[in-house]
Amino acid sequence: MRAIFMGKSKRSAVRALEHLVETGWEVPAVVAPEPPPWAAHGQRLDLAATRLGLPLATDDELYAEVDRHTEVDLVVSFLFWKRIRAPLIDLPRLGCLNFHPAPLPDMRGIGGYNVAILEGRREWGVSCHQVDEDFDTGDLVRVDRFPIDPDQETALSLDLKSQEILLSNFRSVADHVQEGHELPSTPQGEGRYVTREEVEELRRVRPDDDPEQVARRIRAFWYPPYDGATLEVAGQTVTLVDRGRLEETAAAFRAAGILP
Repeated sequence: MRAIFMGKSKRSAVRALEHLVETGWEVPAVVAPEPPPWAAHGQRLDLAATRLGLPLATDDELYAEVDRHTEVDLVVSFLFWKRIRAPLIDLPRLGCLNFHPAPLPDMRGIGGYNVAILEGRREWGVSCHQVDEDFDTGDLVRVDRFPIDPDQETALSLDLKSQEILLSNFRSVADHVQEGHELPSTPQGEGRYVTREEVEELRRVRPDDDPEQVARRIRAFWYPPYDGATLEVAGQTVTLVDRGRLEETAAAFRAAGILP
């Protein structure tokens, strides 16, 4: 079996790529992002590809040289951040699959973790679906749902949980294909799409927010080093931090040996 792997600098993506190699898949190309400066070694998809002896490519190179990859069974998008277009969608024999860290069709687009906490959802999930020309709308292959506590979760903690389950979802799907089974395919129907503009609006703390809303916004957007819940003060946009987040940060500093 042969798969092109397109992903993100995240531990789950690295482990997904490792699973393909460990279970005997051939990977003729890996598309990895330019990593952010704070990315740890274990999150670096580019370093993982090099360590595994796999060729790195850009998505532009794949589109320009698609004829070189005619005998591909799957194209895998594991948290890949760009829209995948034809002819790459149509290239693989068995499909182009996207692994999405939210339940579909409930939550397409971005900002799912933020919305889940803000809306007090008691259940979350991750999805595998066929890629079509739109974002997150292709037929469903597998959706795994799990309970969460929206009164305790932060965006970071929900991402950590979701990534473990998304990795399990990926392993199950990849193994299912390798064993020669047909992929399930269920149309999504109507769903909800969250835009970047909507997320940025939800991030802002408003003067009429009650204390519970403020606390929920802080948790819903707590994901260092990115901006959290924001407030405009003296012409500046500042991120709000509550006592619980300060205690977490202090514990991380102590563990890293940063002490007064």
